[in-house]
Amino acid sequence: MKVLVYRKCSTCQKALKWLETHQVSFDERPIVEQNPTYEELKEWHEKSGMPLKKFFNTSGMLYKQMNLKDKLKDMSQEEQLKLLATDGMLVKRPLVVGDDFVLTGFREKEWEENILK
Repeated sequence: MKVLVYRKCSTCQKALKWLETHQVSFDERPIVEQNPTYEELKEWHEKSGMPLKKFFNTSGMLYKQMNLKDKLKDMSQEEQLKLLATDGMLVKRPLVVGDDFVLTGFREKEWEENILK
């Protein structure tokens, strides 16, 4: 299982603590230094079954500076994926990629259902 995080993010810190508490083994990947590629994002989006908007860090400064709230609806899925691949700060985190699931953000109940099964 891969967990993409930004160490300065309080939600990511909570998520990592949760994983340690539950003794879950995982590979940590710094989302800013090793931004997900277009191919990875496309694969994870398809695997997740979630709308692509769930992959965007909508509360992030970069998202707001780029005025993406208004721009995303006019962009194709491919354009959105390419944009996400340009900067890890645009990607919702933590991002967890398991064998048969993908999770964005940290919602404890959702994590329990998918990770601890």
